[in-house]
Amino acid sequence: MFLIVDDDLAVRTSLKLLLKQAGYSAQAVATPTECLAVVREVPPRLVLMDMNFSLATSGDDGLALLREVKQLAPQVPVILITGWGSIGLAVEGMKAGAAEFVTKPWHNDALLQTIRTVLSLHESPAAEADSPTASRRQLDRQYHFAEIIGQDAQLLHVLRSVGQVAATDASVLIEGESGTGKELIAEAIHRNSQRRHQPFVKVNLGGISSSLFESEMFGHRRGAFTDAKADRVGRFELANGGTIFLDEIGELELASQVKLLRVLQDRTYEVLGDSKPRRLDIRVIAATNRNLAEMVSQGRFREDLFYRINLITVRLPALRERPHDIALLTQHFVSQLRATYQRPALKVSTPALHWLRNQPLPGNIRELKNLVERAVLVSGKDELGPDDFQANAQRLPVRSPIPGELPTPGTITLDELESQMIRQSLAHYDGNISRVAKALGLSRGALYRRLEKHGIPYDE
Repeated sequence: MFLIVDDDLAVRTSLKLLLKQAGYSAQAVATPTECLAVVREVPPRLVLMDMNFSLATSGDDGLALLREVKQLAPQVPVILITGWGSIGLAVEGMKAGAAEFVTKPWHNDALLQTIRTVLSLHESPAAEADSPTASRRQLDRQYHFAEIIGQDAQLLHVLRSVGQVAATDASVLIEGESGTGKELIAEAIHRNSQRRHQPFVKVNLGGISSSLFESEMFGHRRGAFTDAKADRVGRFELANGGTIFLDEIGELELASQVKLLRVLQDRTYEVLGDSKPRRLDIRVIAATNRNLAEMVSQGRFREDLFYRINLITVRLPALRERPHDIALLTQHFVSQLRATYQRPALKVSTPALHWLRNQPLPGNIRELKNLVERAVLVSGKDELGPDDFQANAQRLPVRSPIPGELPTPGTITLDELESQMIRQSLAHYDGNISRVAKALGLSRGALYRRLEKHGIPYDE
């Protein structure tokens, strides 16, 4: 039995009818006192709760009721119902233990989807999935994880979480350092979901400027602005019915964050040059190598957007935290390179695997893959030893190319090249952030994000 708590008779009636049509039984009450009485007598399966029960509309009474409900029945999920202008209040509710929030006026299909997701997360049998003894072989029998290599306990914990969450429509935030495989995890969530036969659309938000955000994400009509020579289909429309993967969401500028929040909240958008709203049916997966919680506290990432995208958070361990998987990954890459370069006798010696396991590999799996491929290309031997990897690893951190000359391909990653250019610019302009940003064609905010990304010290 569901419990509806709202002082508006029309809201109670419409919600009760909607739930009945969807096959859910529900009881509706108008006051916090009635709500607490029901929860004390027989805890409901789920609570749909308004945030205001007084003329003051401050939401304090709703927050107080939420805390009392969670104290009486902490296992009962609560979905808050609020107006768009009260999303800040809903965020406070999420901090106090609410499972999700929806805004008025709600869309029936979206609300029912939210209810199903919340119920799935709270009621799914997690005993087998949470078992610490569940092996990689058992997980592979249950889910499709063929592209993800590793047997480390931390990775298996991630895969168990992915398998459990994939069946729902919950929004997922994937956290992890660059090169840890966040995109692979996003693909695994989609591949094991009910949307697996629908589109999976990847969007690198770090590469979209604020001025192009709406055109890229929502699309535009011909003539919507000066350079709009033809209609453009936006990323959201491409992903409709499936999953959209918002990579590097921590790089998104504040002006674009509010536009993204409104789309994710309302599940509607407008194409530039076309005022007709369009509905969206998508699952959202976001990824970042930044500490979003810290960015929220610094005012650089919207708190309401943060709570909208991280119903579930998955943290990927760095490769140095799972050293036993380095040999497995190396063998996997070598196997791929055997076919790519038609060298069937290619292999890696045991001493070389031991040497690789002891390397810091700050670029994680991506750096390991690049290192293995460079060793294969340069060595020419069928069996790669420690010397082959050491020689190529020493070439990796090239820091001072000849002025005006780009490094040789394969000797430096784009991240390292970017870091090197920023450091040189800081030195050239004596640390003047404004001049460095202008010289590199960046906004000050974008430059600050890159300084933090690369761990480059700077003075305010």
